[in-house]
Amino acid sequence: MATLVQAVRLALHYAEEHLGVTDIFGEDVGPPLGGVFTATQGLRTAWNTPLDERGIVGMAMGIAYGGGRPVAEIQFCDYGFNVIDLLKVAGNQYWAGAGNYSLPMVVMTPSGSGIRGSLYHSHSFESWASRLPGWKIVMPSTPIDAYGLMLSAIRDPNPVLVLLPKALLRLRGEERIPGEPDESELKERIDAPVGDRSEWKPRWPDLDPVFTPIGVARTVREGDDVTVLSYGRTVGLCAQAADDLLAETGKRCDVIDLRSIFPYDWKAISASVAKTGRLLVVNEDTEVTNFGEHLLRRVVDHHFYDLLVRPRMLAGKHVPGIGLNQVYEQNTVPQLVQVRHELFAVATEAA
Repeated sequence: MATLVQAVRLALHYAEEHLGVTDIFGEDVGPPLGGVFTATQGLRTAWNTPLDERGIVGMAMGIAYGGGRPVAEIQFCDYGFNVIDLLKVAGNQYWAGAGNYSLPMVVMTPSGSGIRGSLYHSHSFESWASRLPGWKIVMPSTPIDAYGLMLSAIRDPNPVLVLLPKALLRLRGEERIPGEPDESELKERIDAPVGDRSEWKPRWPDLDPVFTPIGVARTVREGDDVTVLSYGRTVGLCAQAADDLLAETGKRCDVIDLRSIFPYDWKAISASVAKTGRLLVVNEDTEVTNFGEHLLRRVVDHHFYDLLVRPRMLAGKHVPGIGLNQVYEQNTVPQLVQVRHELFAVATEAA
C-alpha cells in the first residue's frame, strides 16, 4: 500500500497529466530533492523557488489568474505565518470580484507535530486557516484520502489549502489506490534513489482518479454512546481509544474524521451528537481559540437539550512552541493516554 506522501505524489502526477495542473513549485520542490518530504519527486511540472513564502503565494495567485492551475508548497506550515495577509487576499478575490473571477490554486503544507521539529517545524495551522474566509481547508488522515482530497482540491475553482499531517506522511494505507501496484513495485517505480539521481526517471503507474468530496466526513467507528470528532494525526489515536473503550466497558463510539476543516460536515456532526448526547473533540492545535472550540460552541447552540453531559475538548497546550526533546513534544500535544482518559471520562460520566 502507498504511504500518505506517495499518495500525494501520485495525485499530483495524475493531476498534471489529466487535470490541467501547469506548475508545482516551492522551496526544494523540483529536482534534485523533490520536496523535503519527497512529495514532488519526479513530477514533470515541478520547479524550485527562492526561500520566499510571499513570492510563492503571490506567484500562485498570478498563475491562477493567468489561466493556469498551480499547486504551491509552503515547506512547513510554520512559515505560512509569513504570508497570512496574502492568504487572506487570495480568499477574498472571488467575493470581491462578484463571482466573476475564480482562483483555482492549491497550497499544500505539512502541519503538526511528530518529527521532533521543535519551534519552527511543529506548529499546527488549521485554526488560523479556518479564519480565512474564501478558502477550503482539508486535512487527510489516510493515504487514500490524501489522494482523493488532493485531486478534489485541484479540480476546485476556489483556493484550497491541503494540510498534510507530518506524523502520518510515512503511514501506509489500508485501502489501495485504484491501479496502485504492490508496495515494493511502487517504491521501485516512483521513489528516487539515494545519492545520484541525475539519470533517474519515475515510471508512473496507470491510476484511476478518486475524488473525495470536500466537506464530507468519514465515520471511522460507529456507535451510539459517544461522538468523537477529530482529523489528521489524532484520528488514529481516537479510533484506538474507542476500541479500548469498547473492550473495557462495552460502550461504542462514533469516531468521525472530519477530513475537511472548512467546509465541515455539520450534517454528520449534528446527527451523531443527537444520537449519542456525548461529545469529545480532539486535535493537536493549541487550545486557546482552537477550531475545536467553534465546533463545541455550535454543538451547544444546536444540541444543548440533547447533551447528556458536558462536552469536552482535548487539544495541544497553549505554549509558544514545541521543544526538540521527544518528551517535550509528546507532553505538548495529545497522545493516546490523554485521549483514552478524556474519552473514558465523557463516556462514563453519569447523565
